[in-house]
Amino acid sequence: MGRRVIIDTDPGVDDALAILLALRSPELEVIAITTVCGNVPVEQGTQNLFRILGLVKPPPGLLIGQGAARPLRQPLQTATHVHGPDGLGELDGFRNQDGSPRYPKPKLPRALPTALEVWGQCLHRYPGELTLITLGPLTNLALALEPDPAPLRQLRSVLSMGGAISVPGNVTPVAEYNIFVDPHAAQRVFQSGLPITLVPLDVTTKVAMSRKEIQALAAGGSDPVLRFVADATGQALSYTERVEGASLFHLHDPLAVAVAIDPTLVQTPPLSIAVETEDQTNLGRTRTDPRSLRGFQKASPTIQAALTVDAARALKLFKQRFTRK
Repeated sequence: MGRRVIIDTDPGVDDALAILLALRSPELEVIAITTVCGNVPVEQGTQNLFRILGLVKPPPGLLIGQGAARPLRQPLQTATHVHGPDGLGELDGFRNQDGSPRYPKPKLPRALPTALEVWGQCLHRYPGELTLITLGPLTNLALALEPDPAPLRQLRSVLSMGGAISVPGNVTPVAEYNIFVDPHAAQRVFQSGLPITLVPLDVTTKVAMSRKEIQALAAGGSDPVLRFVADATGQALSYTERVEGASLFHLHDPLAVAVAIDPTLVQTPPLSIAVETEDQTNLGRTRTDPRSLRGFQKASPTIQAALTVDAARALKLFKQRFTRK
């Protein structure tokens, strides 16, 4: 039996790869997956989740919930310009040789529980055992903390992909996307005292695959998951080529899952981290100097932040899990 986890996600492309990595790793037992607005609107994200699960055999009894449709205090800013209009590289455009859709539209249940209902059920069933892995904005977690934080104290840990500590942001010069989309949610979560391990751009930008590497990976077998990796990453790779001048796909969210699989991949010193929520120029910036923080913004020192990573070993883990039979 692996480490029991809940995944909270806004499926874009790297979220999809992270989910597949988790499902292909015996070290993890995925109990539930919930969606949140972010890379795409939450309804699209839920559709994407079912499309991803259609590539594999989901774990028996996997719970699925749909969460927040908007950030706490500001309009949603999606990242479809990076991930494609559907968030997964425009999968509807891919066809088999006979002209049939390579990725048929998934059939969704008529109704889904909310993310918070799913979390409550999981926490009741496995108190003290669960790790929550957040791959998108922290809106769902912030909403869960608001009425009564006590149930969330039963979480074993929270692993969160987000922030930029000593490197530039990826949506503004100072802000990482997940924090920027809902900085007020991130501030509430960082102040909560939950045992958080943050996996920021400081480490995720060091773990990447080139277009050639991805094509080579996909050519290594007939597994539809490998074909999906190549198809889904195409638009994001074109974006980085155009904007950054390099054909690299950064494994942001997969690294967070990899840290759940093997915590020794990163070193995580404790830091006081707070989020800028007022200054529009620096909105979403993750600050670490307590002297620069207003009193109400000071964050709990329970946050561990990954600042160094064994990138080669992380990339090897990812490739091994996606090519195993």
